[in-house]
Parts: sequence; structure tokens; C-alpha cells
Amino acid sequence: MKNSPMEALARNSMLILWTIFALFPLFWMLVISFKSDAQMFNTTFVFDPTLENYQEVLIKTDYFKYFLDNIIVSGGAVIVSILVGVPAAYSLARFNFRGKEDLAFTILSFKFAPEILVVLPLFLIYQKIGLYDTYIGLIWVYQLITLPLLVWVLRGYFEDISVEVEQAAQLDGYKWYQIFFRILLPLVKPGLVASALLAFIFAWNSFTFPLLLSGFKIMPVTVASLRYIASDTVHYGQMAVAAVVTATPEVILAILIQKHLVRGLSFGAVKG
Repeated sequence: MKNSPMEALARNSMLILWTIFALFPLFWMLVISFKSDAQMFNTTFVFDPTLENYQEVLIKTDYFKYFLDNIIVSGGAVIVSILVGVPAAYSLARFNFRGKEDLAFTILSFKFAPEILVVLPLFLIYQKIGLYDTYIGLIWVYQLITLPLLVWVLRGYFEDISVEVEQAAQLDGYKWYQIFFRILLPLVKPGLVASALLAFIFAWNSFTFPLLLSGFKIMPVTVASLRYIASDTVHYGQMAVAAVVTATPEVILAILIQKHLVRGLSFGAVKG
């Protein structure tokens, strides 16, 4: 049934208002990144813009080193999760074995467990085995954030793919690894892209793990932003700069792969 012009206008107006409401915090963060500390508590949009905050953060500190640390740790965590999670998701979708659902629920429960619940024991263990303040240590512990999401999203995609697709490929002479890489992976590509992006965002924004499991050698930007909270005052403009630059890769990635992201979060790969 076709909506009337008034209904369409009302719907579009509500969508516009909701978009403004949702994006206003990001816009305001961008605005205050150009404000000096003296003008910070002036809530009007009329002020003298300055690049002083960007100079303080991007030039006079090691921000790009922290940014690179975040890329290495978050990207490494997602790569490891893909290498481990894709075969695990396929196994949980295709094979029946004792305790399968218990194992799947255990993997999912890692995502819901409070980070503070495990970070203190991990801190003591990491110090004893030499993983404290290392890339490998953070990439390893980030699997608690990234792996459950990948496994559960991709498991649903593999379950939506009919077994007959694999059987037909076997009759055509394909090996099991050819079926997996040439047929199954392209079919689950939307789910893989969407879950990998979300896993990267969760890892990129992680705060508790790097705060307690990293020191001076490795410091992701989420922890480094605390440097802009001085003892006598808070440099909101500098924190806004750090937040704006930190959020940029996530926004760019989401825009570049938005087609796969929307499809990956909305549908299954193949409906049997």
C-alpha cells in the first residue's frame, strides 16, 4: 500500500530529526576540537577557531605511535580471529559431536563476561610468562572480544548454506579445500566482512585490557587519551582531537564496505 505524501513527509522528517540527534555528539566533538581552553565552556557556535589542539596532540606528543600500536593490536586480533573463527564456525555449523552446543555457548559467554572479572588474574599471569606490555599479549587477550562475534555470526551463515551445494561440488571433482575457499567463503563474505569490521571496532575501542595489560612500550590511543586529563584541569579540546582522529579509521572502513556491512547484518548468505 502506497503511503500518502503527508505520511512520507512525516516519516522523512522523523528520520532527519533522528539523524541530527544521533550525529550531534560527533559534530560537537569536532567543533570543540577547534576551541581553545578559554572558549571551551562557551556553548555557542560563534568562537575563534584554532589549530592549537591539533598541534599539541599530533605534533608535540607521540600520538601517531599510539595510533600505530592500536592498528597493530586491533588488526592482529581480527586476523587471528578470522584464522581461528572461520574454521570453528564451519565446524559448529556442519559437524555433530558431543558437547557442541556447550562449546558454542562457552565461546559466546566470553563476549558477555565483564573484562574486569578476568583482567586482574591475567595481569599476574602475563607478568609471570612475559606477555605483559607486548603486542602478542594484547592480541591474545583481545580474542575474548573479537572471536565470539566472528564465530557466532559466521556459524549462522554456514548453517544457511545448503549441504547439497558442497555435495554437488564434490561430484564435480572439487577437493574439500577447494570447496571451502572457492565456494563457501565467497558465500559467507558479507557476514565475514560485517563481523570482522565490528570485531575491529570493538578491539579498537577496548580500554580495560590495554589499561592494565600494557605499559610504556605499547599504549593504544584509548589509554593514551588519558594523558590529556591534567592534574589541574581537563584539556577537552585535546581529548576531542584524539577522539576525532581515533574514530576516523572506523568511519572510513564503514563507508568503504557499507554494502557488505548492511547485507551482512541483515541477511544470511543463502536461504535453504
